[in-house]
Amino acid sequence: MAVLVGKQAPDFTEAAAIGQTTKTVSLSDYKGKNYVVLFFYPLDFTFVCPTELHAFQESLKEFESRGAVVLGASVDSAHSHMAWLRTSRNDGGIEGVTYPILADIHKRVARAYDVLDEAEGITYRASFVIDKNGVVQAQVVHHRPIGRNVEEVLRLLDALQYSEEHGEVCPANWTKGKAAMKATREGVTGYLKK
Repeated sequence: MAVLVGKQAPDFTEAAAIGQTTKTVSLSDYKGKNYVVLFFYPLDFTFVCPTELHAFQESLKEFESRGAVVLGASVDSAHSHMAWLRTSRNDGGIEGVTYPILADIHKRVARAYDVLDEAEGITYRASFVIDKNGVVQAQVVHHRPIGRNVEEVLRLLDALQYSEEHGEVCPANWTKGKAAMKATREGVTGYLKK
């Protein structure tokens, strides 16, 4: 599996379902303007996946308040996405999800991000935090039975933005509002003494 951290995120232009419409979405549309949280999930109409899509929706205002857009992606068609978007939460659907869901039916995006399980023809669960310059700053990949923690994705975004703004590094278990440190010997010793 490729490590994309520190590299330009592979650009893409794909159809995306947004509610009951489709729109063409390109990663380059956001460059210089927004942070991007791009996440891959295996398939529509499955089991762990709707819990994750709803979790991203429930935190959408938090992402937006940080200047980030959320993009979901799977290898399903836009028609499948729209059918799932019409399905109520009580029936395992994702009705109410408002962010774009890429229809990576040709699997170009999944291959470019190296998250496609070629033997199964579907993706792993993967999350990428991309900065405003289009550089991947965080990459987390899970096997399909393991659901992701959306709060952790927010924490990664917070740490990135804090580091950019203050020029400091964020230690283990850092969360917004906690102390960070200078990336120096004195910085770490001062932090550990507290």
